Amino acid sequence: MSKAGKTLDKMRANPRDWRIEDLESVAKQHQLIIRKPGGSHVIFQKQGIDFAVSVPAHKPIKPIYVRRLIELIDAGDEQ
Repeated sequence: MSKAGKTLDKMRANPRDWRIEDLESVAKQHQLIIRKPGGSHVIFQKQGIDFAVSVPAHKPIKPIYVRRLIELIDAGDEQ
């Protein structure tokens, strides 16, 4: 299992205390589109999925954003 795969498993077990770099690493591994439109947010999208996840890039990242990213990854894997 890759490092990003292990990180995703850790995120599932504990969605607290993650950095935006960790989320970006996992997103890249799962072929998500990462947009940084110039503000304080990072937007994660998956082609063919109708929703995106916008995450504030400041620490600490709240667990709800980690859960939403996991939900987006899972929706992409089901296709």
